[in-house]
Amino acid sequence: MKWLLAGTASLTMIVLLNAAGVPTVVTYVPHDKVSTTMAKGGSIINDKGLIVLAQRRTAGEVEMHEKTNHVFIIVEGEATFVTGGTPVDARETAPNQRRAASVQGGQTYHLTKGDVITIPAKTPHWFKEVPTKTIAYYAVNTEP
Repeated sequence: MKWLLAGTASLTMIVLLNAAGVPTVVTYVPHDKVSTTMAKGGSIINDKGLIVLAQRRTAGEVEMHEKTNHVFIIVEGEATFVTGGTPVDARETAPNQRRAASVQGGQTYHLTKGDVITIPAKTPHWFKEVPTKTIAYYAVNTEP
């Protein structure tokens, strides 16, 4: 467990140091706010290109973000997660955001509690199946 935390911290620091959006202030988020936000999903930190989300979700659509890099830290549940591949019938849903119903090809991962995965900008990614009904994770997002 110590190795996982050390690896996660190191990975997060590498992402932060390489991104234009780095923290500008010290931000403390008490555990009760994190727990409340995790239950419904949402932002717990939003600071100049650094966004940390506490998310709980089900299976959904393929997402692609032109500028957003992700680090997902899984804290509960399990999912079949796909990265890469070719989106099928992709559509723009917001500026620099695209979604699709599925992808052809790609790399499949089985995510469970304690896993960490990075998703660079422009990479299709998809919570294809969530057998535990929901999966909870922290998403550390950086944008230039």
